[in-house]
Amino acid sequence: MSAQPKNPDRYTEIRNAKAGRDYFIEEKFEAGLALRGTEVKSVRRGHAQISDAFGRVEGGEVWLHNAHIDPYEFGSDINHEVRRPRKLLLHMHEIRKIIQAVEAGGRALVPLRLYFKQALVKVELALATGKKLHDRREDLKRRAEQRDVDRALRRQR
Repeated sequence: MSAQPKNPDRYTEIRNAKAGRDYFIEEKFEAGLALRGTEVKSVRRGHAQISDAFGRVEGGEVWLHNAHIDPYEFGSDINHEVRRPRKLLLHMHEIRKIIQAVEAGGRALVPLRLYFKQALVKVELALATGKKLHDRREDLKRRAEQRDVDRALRRQR
């Protein structure tokens, strides 16, 4: 009897749960991520976290800072740094658009998810504006009301 085939969709996406709660998402970009071999293996296993990560423009290039990728367990003693800045691969017209939006003020570059597209690691970035405390409270109220409506509808069935 042969072994069960591995599920290719397992651990293919790492999400930033804080992004939707803390920011108004305005415009999204898909960027490649320049990684080392052990980093790719660690991301493939699902050992990465982007909830504290952010994008920054430095010298005409976009970098992902504070993304946590665990060291690969089976790597050699020359493993990667856990929180090193990683270069984002974007088209020049996208970089120009990001630079204009960030320099205008009030916007941040936030990673939404980290995923595989075939064999390549991609990051979905968003230009976002921070939410105020009252905006977050309104979102919580709206979700609670929607949950109550859904419960009422389920009871009627």
